[in-house]
Amino acid sequence: MDVFISIDMEGIAGVATREQCRRGADDYDMGRRLMTAEANAAIEGAIDGDADHVVVRDAHGDMANLIPDHLDRRAELIYGSPSAYSMMEGIDTRPFDVALFVGYHAGTGIASAVLAHTYSGASFYDVRLNGRSVTEAELNARLAGVHGVPIGLVTGDDRICALAEERLDGVRTVAVKRGHGFTVGASLHPEAACEAIREASAAAVRGAAELTPTTEDGPFHLEVDLTDLRRAELCAMPPGIEREGRTVRCTTETYLAAFHWLRTWVHLAAAGR
Repeated sequence: MDVFISIDMEGIAGVATREQCRRGADDYDMGRRLMTAEANAAIEGAIDGDADHVVVRDAHGDMANLIPDHLDRRAELIYGSPSAYSMMEGIDTRPFDVALFVGYHAGTGIASAVLAHTYSGASFYDVRLNGRSVTEAELNARLAGVHGVPIGLVTGDDRICALAEERLDGVRTVAVKRGHGFTVGASLHPEAACEAIREASAAAVRGAAELTPTTEDGPFHLEVDLTDLRRAELCAMPPGIEREGRTVRCTTETYLAAFHWLRTWVHLAAAGR
């Protein structure tokens, strides 16, 4: 059985501030250590659940945060950026049976969600697919669905767990902290969080055959609200993109095309900083 793990940092137990998530900040090494520990818990659980091969995608920031020589040696690590599939790079390389999302967070605008944003907190205010605001977990679940891979587990704060349970059929969740504000959370002890993740990972892998990939038919209407006009102007430069004020939008026949436009806007918006 092949298992894909995508791990972010903002949803890790014990993480609640930007300084823990940003390279060069005083608390970044702490964030890396906590993230690596939860990755190891998910790997161990997947193997306990009879996984034969585990691939871990570092999915935070520059995607080079996990400490390679501290990572469980039984897993393969996909490291670095940029890449076409971003947080899901590698999902198309094997016939994965299930994907696990560890350390995930809610989307922009969710009340009391810890470090909430959607793909680019510095540039995006909201991301909507077919008229509904979506989280990174939902966007990435659809990308996995393109390749026939269901989502078995989402871990993070209570806000993202509630959204995942509502919108991803059959998914297990582990809330490792409760959100009290954008940079305030009530967290489990990291060791307790890792124990819960290990158990849930094993259960998700054992139950993978009962899960259904997240898919839907096109067309797909993608809209992004940018944080300022300069970024919106840059994102609207490619042919076929519509713009209204700080909002850019496009319509595609396939989800993969919509996802690639989203990633293109991430990089164009970054140029406007």
